[in-house]
Amino acid sequence: MGMGTDGGDVSKISGKLTLIIMDGVGLSPYREGNAFQQANTPTLDRLMASCRMTTLAAHGKAVGMPSDSDMGNSEVGHNALGAGQVIDQGASLVNQAFANGSLFEGPVWRALTDQLRQSQGTLHLIGLLSDGNVHSHIDHLEALIDGAHDAKVHAVRLHVLLDGRDVGETTAHLYLDRLERKLTALRMAGFDICIASGGGRMVLTMDRYEADWDMVQRGWEHHVLGEGRGFKDARTAVEALRSEQPGVIDQFLPGFVIVDEHGPVGTIQDGDGVVFFNFRGDRALEISRAFESGPEFTAFNRKRVPKVFYAGMMQYDGDLCIPKQYLVGPPRIDGTLTECLLDARLAQFAISETQKYGHVTYFWNGNRSGITAPSLECFVEVASDRVPFEERPWMKAAEISDAMIRELRNGDSRFLRVNYANGDMVGHTGNLQATIAAMTCLDLELARVLAAVEATGGVALVTADHGNAEQMFEMDAVGHIKLDEQGNRLVKTSHTLNRVPFILFDPHGQVKGCLRQEPSLALSNVAATVTELLGVNPLAGWRPSLLVP
Repeated sequence: MGMGTDGGDVSKISGKLTLIIMDGVGLSPYREGNAFQQANTPTLDRLMASCRMTTLAAHGKAVGMPSDSDMGNSEVGHNALGAGQVIDQGASLVNQAFANGSLFEGPVWRALTDQLRQSQGTLHLIGLLSDGNVHSHIDHLEALIDGAHDAKVHAVRLHVLLDGRDVGETTAHLYLDRLERKLTALRMAGFDICIASGGGRMVLTMDRYEADWDMVQRGWEHHVLGEGRGFKDARTAVEALRSEQPGVIDQFLPGFVIVDEHGPVGTIQDGDGVVFFNFRGDRALEISRAFESGPEFTAFNRKRVPKVFYAGMMQYDGDLCIPKQYLVGPPRIDGTLTECLLDARLAQFAISETQKYGHVTYFWNGNRSGITAPSLECFVEVASDRVPFEERPWMKAAEISDAMIRELRNGDSRFLRVNYANGDMVGHTGNLQATIAAMTCLDLELARVLAAVEATGGVALVTADHGNAEQMFEMDAVGHIKLDEQGNRLVKTSHTLNRVPFILFDPHGQVKGCLRQEPSLALSNVAATVTELLGVNPLAGWRPSLLVP
């Protein structure tokens, strides 16, 4: 008999425990624009009607973000699920470092600006231009610009990746206009600063999990080499590219290079400095490797590798030390669920496709790469298709389910965790019909896996890391869809502030008691729930189990 974190008795299950993470599937009371509600989901409908269920906060302060107006994301969501506690995340840590001045007083910023003053080199700032606060924030970019000006850096060039994913799908001009106002004022004061290159975040630079190195190569060619279609300024580039591809949204805009009568205005040269100003790690690792690696780098032909002082806003991988230099230290997450179960000698299985593989491994394990105990851990990555997600809304869900079913039937793992990427990755496209298809597919795969859970005498927990697919249009506070100036519904491609489901699937009645029903419940309550079901004591500092007698 396992002991609950509140002292109540809850039966320890005898079989395997499976945690199913439906990436990007939240709960909304509104049907219009809700791909979850509009999809054919008999499995989820049955679970929500007949199983014990509660809801969890997956955004804001509940997952370590600065405020409750900040949406959650897959990185912080899986950190919280795997850590059992609330951790101050990248955005909060960077905000603190700017607010208290520690970033500019730190050794990396001082060494960078000292070197640039001596070499008369240019500082290049590369990153996502938006206030989505998932990967970056324009406030951080502007603060770095001010810091470079105060440090008397010779010149600054900006390489801006356009969002349209964590913010409105065609809002790039708003951020470009804001940025250009600041740059114009600085130029009038005699500071040499301008935008040098840019393009959509899903076209240039911000690949993750080595799904598409061609994106990184295009970014390298535009930012470093100045190879790309030339325009006189970024606003002109965006307007021209939109007119040539009607309906294209910002994240998919082709790359561009800013040129004058002499050619590209901001190629990266020996003696320059480069700061990648995203704070989130998954889409910053590959470009960091391209800058820091030596001749052993073979992912693409870099053609020319300038000798630069390279730094990230944060260290994106602490185990691999990428990058070697960084402005703000990352959150340190000790005492994870994986560590707890390994101490109890319980075997674990983790699987997703490439797009979310790092979330059930690296982020789940407290921002650590690799396997700690090979005899007790099995990680499986199913290679994602390299096609637009709206064209393959089923993604690799069937292949993931195949592997899950094999492990449930024949494997030794007591705890299995799986991430189905469909709701999030297809939801980010803004295509409602494709996202409805993604949710229908997800439901089919849930039915297959849960049937295997039942057949093998197990228990499953079904939840999500944040919302997305349940709200495909921008809405006001009372649930009315927002319209643009032409009366068209504003498509929402970003995550949401909605709570997510937590469902206990217990077909053999092994688990006694019920689930808590409290507004304070969050993703970080899941770890203690897992240990309670497996008969393992939770670690000190964890949030309590969701189970009550």
